[in-house]
Amino acid sequence: MPVPHGDILQDLIVRDAHKRDNLLLEATKLKTWGLTPRQLCDVELILNGGFSPLVGFLTQQDYESVVTNCRLKNGILWTIPITLDINAEFAAELKPGDRVTLLQDEEICIAILTVQDVYRPDKKMEAEKVFRGDEEHPAVKYLNNEAGEFYVGGSLEAIQLPVHYDYPGLRKTPAELRAEFKSKKWDRIVAFQTRNPMHKAHRELTVRAAREHNAKVLIHPVVGLTKPGDIDHHTRVRVYQEVIKRYPNGLAQLSLLPLAMRMGGDREAVWHAIIRKNYGATHFIVGRDHAGPGKNSKGVDFYAPYDAQDLVRHYSDELDIQVVPFRMVTYLPDEGRYAPLDEIDTSITTTLNISGTELRKRLRYGEDIPDWFSYPEVVKILRESNPPKKNQGFAVVLKDGNSKQLATALLSTFLQFGGSRHYKIFDHKNQDDLIEVVPEFIRSGTGLIISRDLNQSDGIRNTYTIGDDSNCNVQISSNEPILNIVQKVVLFLEDNGYFVF
Repeated sequence: MPVPHGDILQDLIVRDAHKRDNLLLEATKLKTWGLTPRQLCDVELILNGGFSPLVGFLTQQDYESVVTNCRLKNGILWTIPITLDINAEFAAELKPGDRVTLLQDEEICIAILTVQDVYRPDKKMEAEKVFRGDEEHPAVKYLNNEAGEFYVGGSLEAIQLPVHYDYPGLRKTPAELRAEFKSKKWDRIVAFQTRNPMHKAHRELTVRAAREHNAKVLIHPVVGLTKPGDIDHHTRVRVYQEVIKRYPNGLAQLSLLPLAMRMGGDREAVWHAIIRKNYGATHFIVGRDHAGPGKNSKGVDFYAPYDAQDLVRHYSDELDIQVVPFRMVTYLPDEGRYAPLDEIDTSITTTLNISGTELRKRLRYGEDIPDWFSYPEVVKILRESNPPKKNQGFAVVLKDGNSKQLATALLSTFLQFGGSRHYKIFDHKNQDDLIEVVPEFIRSGTGLIISRDLNQSDGIRNTYTIGDDSNCNVQISSNEPILNIVQKVVLFLEDNGYFVF
């Protein structure tokens, strides 16, 4: 089993257990900072040793060294800046030596931060050096639109790990996994990183990796923050729990990683390798475009396909973990098996594959997903969480103060069609707390008729506008008869799969 990165597993929970009661008492008397979801993920991996050798958030010297040189100031390899961003108001209250209680959900004391410095980062340099500068990159958007103006550097003292009410038996710390590997006499472990559901091809490639390297398999999916639009982690964990049953007994183990991904491509791949080494893995599968966010709006890839594999190989001596390149597998229908694509002459051999885009389309429209691609139990889980359009919720937004009669006419018409979908006229009254529940209604399968404009509608899935503006989904004229408008809306919803007649 490899030594942790930096030679010591920095398990702050164990280190500080003897003074936990005193820390908890002190925490109630200090300034407090409510951790954001990303900060909470980072704190958990600092406290449990997943981010070893870190014992806190990066100081300015460490931050600048990581951004420009992929190293901490002491020379240890580290590729992603782990920073505590705060607003200017709170930054003005802090000075070196101050102690701050870090809170989960504004109430649970997680750790105490001893401030070493407060600094204004060069976000432009961070965006360019770490994430290549494209303003459409998710991490760059976060830097520019969400991250605070200042960063706080300093060490942490652990009170407790963040509280999770889901899957407690699957949330193993590095120390716990290492102990389990030792007890099972697993000395060669291939870690598989994923933020997507797994299917038969993933099972095949991980088993092949285990066979080729005479190793066991650690399925180590991310359940912190992933790419916006990804399938929720509850659905994915149910899938992983089904897939893990398909491995030979004693070959594979499932454990969840509370990581906030940055989608940082090659740099993130190195970071992922470091984390898996801390968790006890000896081998790490690095995929094609590993941790990449895909393409920007112009269709340009944020990262080249093999940038991640190249950079991990570049640092392989320092990482002390063996890179296992992701080998694309394909299904051979004539032989009823999967095989690596690079071993197949596709000019003479029939192959089958379903892309992620094609899978989402089949789920959306309730189309068949063949047994050769996935397991029936997995497909059932995905269909429950991703029902076909005819069972999904939607919202039609009446712009420009269209009449109450139109809303009533639409509701009456929709109710005639029957089915299990609930319909409701909804007036948000321009109140933020009411607007926030619109996505929840839609996710629950409700058909909403929103009786006044919704400025946020562009960012809400399955939301369509009705009005005389050329940008509306259903264009109408100001004096058009209500029944004509109703017909247009019904036909539009049918075209988009919500109604099947």
